[in-house]
Amino acid sequence: MKAEKVTAYACAVLLIISSIALAFIQVLDLKDVANGTLMYIAQAFLLAGSIFGLDYYIQKVTHVLKK
Repeated sequence: MKAEKVTAYACAVLLIISSIALAFIQVLDLKDVANGTLMYIAQAFLLAGSIFGLDYYIQKVTHVLKK
């Protein structure tokens, strides 16, 4: 696997883990999740999903074009 893909996947996983940890910490501390935290979670999951999804889409398109 190329270094760029490893870096992208590592960033995606870190985004997901950090957003879950941030929400968990807020629930333990405040017993609530703030709107800003929810926005961060949404953006983190959107970016992580696009990192994984774009790679999958490119693989599928190149596979179809090679036929």
